[in-house]
Amino acid sequence: MKTMIKTLAVAGALLTGLAGPSMAQEMPKTALKVVGAWGNLTQYKNFEQPFWSKEITEKSNGAITAEITPFNEMGLKGAEIFRLMRLGVIDFGSTVLGYVAADDARNEAVDLAGLSPDVATARKVSDAYKPVYDKFYRERFGVQVLGIWPYSAQVLFCNGEIKGLADLKGKKVRTGNRTLAEFVEAFGGTGVTLAFNEVVPALQNKVVDCAITGTLSGNSAKWYEVATHIYALPLGWSHVMHGVNVKTWEKLNPQVRTFLQKEIAGLEDRIWKAAAEETQQGYDCNAGKDNCTMGTKAKMTIVPVSDADKALLKKALTDTVLPKWAARCQGDCIATFNDSIGKVVGLTAAAK
Repeated sequence: MKTMIKTLAVAGALLTGLAGPSMAQEMPKTALKVVGAWGNLTQYKNFEQPFWSKEITEKSNGAITAEITPFNEMGLKGAEIFRLMRLGVIDFGSTVLGYVAADDARNEAVDLAGLSPDVATARKVSDAYKPVYDKFYRERFGVQVLGIWPYSAQVLFCNGEIKGLADLKGKKVRTGNRTLAEFVEAFGGTGVTLAFNEVVPALQNKVVDCAITGTLSGNSAKWYEVATHIYALPLGWSHVMHGVNVKTWEKLNPQVRTFLQKEIAGLEDRIWKAAAEETQQGYDCNAGKDNCTMGTKAKMTIVPVSDADKALLKKALTDTVLPKWAARCQGDCIATFNDSIGKVVGLTAAAK
């Protein structure tokens, strides 16, 4: 009896071990083309590129292959991605939601300035609102949402001393989206719209005094060469949305779709888990600390944040940022925010 049980256990183990490769082998040969986010940043280098160019091929036993190109290497700035996906020019694509804020106020909802003081809150906000994005993008753009993930914490890089939010008065600040511009203006500064790759010369030539980006993103883009101080107050997380043209998606074999959804969900989890580490690495690398492993050691000053400024950030969100956003939020936009994100963070949006 013991021998029979052992034999059955071994046979079961063998069958279990073969199940994964067998299923992968049953998938038809599928070649995909993907447009990724900024190619010079760690999110693309460490996650997007290896995922599409290597991981899915290995995990599918060669059934699925993909070519990925970052949008900046295609001469794009990011705001065009979902419109090109609607036209069928791009199949799978990623871009920063803040870049498409002009298309609809919903694109700002997950990353209103001051909404998520930490990455755990940012993830809850993102997960709560993802169904809203999926419905909106399916109906308006013919795009299915496959994942949403963040960059490192968005903070102020300045080419001169900054001690707190009060120092924004009179300063010109590059902001990646409208909600950040409204935050800056609430403290007497001026928000300036610039593409990410235009920031270094703008800081160098004093076109702007400060600029907002991720702690590690700024290091990767060598902002430390033209900025001296970082104010370590997380203003947002610059969420990236990854999606696929619905017509392209529906043409794929059902097993291929199931496989990709599972793997992209895993990619999403890994990027979220890395966000906190990358945020700290951004501080450490820009300050030139020995434990910098993800970037270039620089000599910037990291300015600590006072409790008073944390309270001011929250006040700016509730008194200025949220009401102004709600005023341009059309249709069911306010209701869906209050039913999802609002419940997560304990806020109610209302137009004034």
